[in-house]
Amino acid sequence: MAEAHGHDHAHPHQPDIEDAAPSHYQLMTEAVAGLLVEKGVFTADALRAMLEAIDAKSPADGARVVARAWADDAFRTRVLEDVNAAASELGIDAGSIPIRAVANAPGLHNLVVCTLCSCYPRLLIGLPPDWYKSRAYRSRAVREPRAVLREFGLELPTETVVRVHDSTADLRYLVLPERPAGSDSLDEDALAALVTRDCMIGTARPRAPA
Repeated sequence: MAEAHGHDHAHPHQPDIEDAAPSHYQLMTEAVAGLLVEKGVFTADALRAMLEAIDAKSPADGARVVARAWADDAFRTRVLEDVNAAASELGIDAGSIPIRAVANAPGLHNLVVCTLCSCYPRLLIGLPPDWYKSRAYRSRAVREPRAVLREFGLELPTETVVRVHDSTADLRYLVLPERPAGSDSLDEDALAALVTRDCMIGTARPRAPA
C-alpha cells in the first residue's frame, strides 16, 4: 500500500478532469439510471431530488460525528463499530451503504482513496473534491501515499505506518482523526469547527485550536 494527501486547492500535477470525456463508468451509470426510470423503478423527478439532496450536503455532518467521538468515548466505540448507526443517533442520515471508520493514532495514519472511480460517503461529508476523482490521486495514493501526502503539506514521521483504504460501491470509509492538542476545553461545536473534509479523507490534520 502507498500513502496520501489533503487540502482544498488545486495542485500543478492535478489533471483537469472537468473537461475530460465521460468515463466508461460514468456512461454506465447514466445508462442504468435511464433504464431504471424507463422501467418505473423511480421517476426522473425522484432521481433529480436525490441528486440535489446529495449536492446540498457538506462536511458538517461528518464533522459532528468526529467531534462527538472525540468528546464521548462510548460514542467513539459505536462509531468504530458502525458509522451509519452512530450517525443516526445525531439525527444524521448517512445512507444505506456501510461506512467504516478508521482511526488515526500515534504512529498510525489512514488514507482513503477509490481506485476505481470516486466512491465516497457523500451523504456524510458532502461531494468529493476534484482531486479525489482524478486519475493521478487514485493511482498515486496507493503507490506512493507518503509522497502524495507530502505534496498536500502533510509530512509524517518515517516511523508512522500509513494504511490506505480503497472505497468501493459496497463499503465507504471515514477517517477518524486524532483530537488536536489543546482542545480539551472546547465544546462539541468548537471541536466540529476544527474538522475539515480533508482530514476525514486522511489528507490533512484537523485545524489547531485558536
